[in-house]
Amino acid sequence: MDILSEIRKPVEKEFNDFLNLFKKVFNSDDVTLGNVLLHIGNRGGKHMRPLLLILIAKAYGDVNEKTKRAAVGVELLHTASLVHDDVVDESDKRRGQPSVNSLFNNKISVLVGDYLLSSSISSFVDAENWQILRLMTEVCATLSSGEILQIENISNTEVSEETYYEIIYRKTASLFEACAGIGALSVNAPEDDIRKAKELGKAIGMTFQIRDDIFDYYDSDAIGKPTGNDMLEGKLTLPVIYAINNSNDEEMTVLVDKVKRGDANKEEIGRLVAFAKENGGIDYAYSKMEEFTAQAKSIVSSIKEKAIRDALTAYIDYVSKRTF
Repeated sequence: MDILSEIRKPVEKEFNDFLNLFKKVFNSDDVTLGNVLLHIGNRGGKHMRPLLLILIAKAYGDVNEKTKRAAVGVELLHTASLVHDDVVDESDKRRGQPSVNSLFNNKISVLVGDYLLSSSISSFVDAENWQILRLMTEVCATLSSGEILQIENISNTEVSEETYYEIIYRKTASLFEACAGIGALSVNAPEDDIRKAKELGKAIGMTFQIRDDIFDYYDSDAIGKPTGNDMLEGKLTLPVIYAINNSNDEEMTVLVDKVKRGDANKEEIGRLVAFAKENGGIDYAYSKMEEFTAQAKSIVSSIKEKAIRDALTAYIDYVSKRTF
């Protein structure tokens, strides 16, 4: 049995209920919409965010219909954001498979992303909890502002580690934070437990994105993007940010400026990737990731039910050690 199956064991029935609800959204009598939804549905996915939501709900109460509807909502929101992101980033692949915009076109992709977002809102409404709905709308705004901040930061000449953390919080960790908070809200957990759940989700999300960014420094067909792809798009991530800020290499500083202007070629980006590796960038990124992992595990250690505590600990380990 794979590690995710083991993690799901304490909530297997509840997770399967979520999956059945989620799959219903991908049925449509409209030919074009149906074809796009079929393509998205066939990509599968690990459903990490709804799994976290359900585990947190189980940690603080009994999983119920509100929990499951909210889990559907967060996965639809995440799926919509991926469809929109591929348009913004002009990506032709999503985890090694053709993106929606590459198979269809940008107009269809944006509209289908909007359809999924609307379906997400509908699922949150079905959860019948205004606090959950408010948290969901807040995270929608945060996700969008993260994309805008990332675009703005490309033209910023400063290479800032602080800005990097703010971007990955908004773009990634805020949704994990919301998932954990919504899980606790769905079972009417006390305010203090909701706060701890959100802190846990944020720490997991920061770990998730740093691990994702490290992937960009290595070739992998499973990941579905070439080495240095982020820098080809003008984005600087933690390994190269650390290496540049902790060296006096003028040649690499010039290359970073070229990356931000969009003028760097693949050979130059390859040199920056090698520079980051040789100057402690990868090791530093791992050390920061481990700080967030330790924070998450500290919160999990206070959960009473052993099966859920163990599942969440394994979840954190999976996020920090995954290979794709």
